Amino acid sequence: MSNLFSHCEYLTSAYKTSQLPDDVGMEIAFAGRSNAGKSTTINALTNHKGLAKVSKTPGRTQLFNCFEFKPNKRLVDLPGYGYAKVPMKMRKHWDKEIENYLMKRDSLIGVVIIMDIRHPMKVFDEQMITWAHNSGLYSHVLLNKADKLNNNEIKKTLMKVTKEIAKYSDSTSCQTFSALRKTGSAELSQILTPWFAEDNG
Repeated sequence: MSNLFSHCEYLTSAYKTSQLPDDVGMEIAFAGRSNAGKSTTINALTNHKGLAKVSKTPGRTQLFNCFEFKPNKRLVDLPGYGYAKVPMKMRKHWDKEIENYLMKRDSLIGVVIIMDIRHPMKVFDEQMITWAHNSGLYSHVLLNKADKLNNNEIKKTLMKVTKEIAKYSDSTSCQTFSALRKTGSAELSQILTPWFAEDNG
């Protein structure tokens, strides 16, 4: 199966939702804690090492970074939540803009919620899953950094998290992933591709 996202290109970055591309077409958002590996996940999915800028400092994604792979079909890397060592004023700005984006963005069709497999299902993760389910959006959980655990630990965590997710949503899928090793990229592509089928809206 060919990778729908392999021709992805950087489109724009926005400090505010009002600076985002026109609210037409379809887009999915990548959400997660500042250290979950959102940018490396996008790079692994698109097979484009330098597409989303990666930093060793958690919380460097301080803008909405938009990437387009077909006309009016986009991936959006949201500012990270959690650990970021940023002033409270900046954090409040992010909270407000992310909430605006999630609540008002008509072209948003789904969210990929990225977690560190060693620290899954934090409060905001649970809130995102619940919100996506209640909003009727597609949602998929990525347990990233699976390269940090052995196979037995990976299987146990996947089972545990899958049961946890079921408490909040009966429509959210889940997989293990390693952006570093690109394991799980093909599976992720196969899950996300149908979200962009034309008959979805």
